[in-house]
Amino acid sequence: MSDAPNDLPEATEHRLEELERGLFTSDLSVNEFLLIKEVGFHPVGLVMGSSIYHTGIQTRKWSQSQELTKLTEAMYNARELAMTRMEEEAAELGADGVVGVRLDVNYYEWGKDAAEFIAVGTAVKAEDGVSRRNALGKPFTSDLSGQDFWTLHSTGYAPQGLVMGTCVYHIAHRGLGQTLSTTGQNVELPNFTQALYEARELAMTRMQDEATRLGASGIVGVRLEEKSHQWGSHTIEFLALGTAVTEGADPVDLPKPVTIISLDR
Repeated sequence: MSDAPNDLPEATEHRLEELERGLFTSDLSVNEFLLIKEVGFHPVGLVMGSSIYHTGIQTRKWSQSQELTKLTEAMYNARELAMTRMEEEAAELGADGVVGVRLDVNYYEWGKDAAEFIAVGTAVKAEDGVSRRNALGKPFTSDLSGQDFWTLHSTGYAPQGLVMGTCVYHIAHRGLGQTLSTTGQNVELPNFTQALYEARELAMTRMQDEATRLGASGIVGVRLEEKSHQWGSHTIEFLALGTAVTEGADPVDLPKPVTIISLDR
């Protein structure tokens, strides 16, 4: 085994050595494990990456909607560090990719301006020995379940990477006059509508840009998450996540379902 990447803890080397000797770990369910085996992959180990990140201070105007670029950059960089370290572990195991990736954020008592970003998934390797790494030569990543991964390969598509876009946005407060003018009325609040619309668009566009860099033909399983974290109700992070895929992989010839006829009368 080669030396563990410098960016990973020393204890990682011992854990990865055990996995390379044939023992595998996985957070896949039994059904997911069997489905992934059915499309020609086997798990080689549970891999993870972590980054504890301190977010800087950024001023904002009470009455102006605006992106908080410093916070956006912090949230993106922290997740990227966690993802990269998870990919490094997968590469050390000779894996072709990582499935069932989860991205979590944890906050601790020792600092409200610091958060731990964690990426966890199961590294898998193709059983035919043909590399399934992505266009950048790295293990592919995907947040698809084992069932969805099975379905994707059965239709001739292959995952390229878990792509994301983020935007931390401050939504302007309404003044007293604006609040009083709409009291008791059914009326759109255009400043809120425009702010949230723009923030979501920025996150979605950035996710699509990542997919384009991977040469993807599409993104599946897209979800858009909104979290205030610890910033208060008027500052929200919009996170767009999905799995970039390419068409052209050989469809897997899966066994046809068996019809069972009951003989009971």
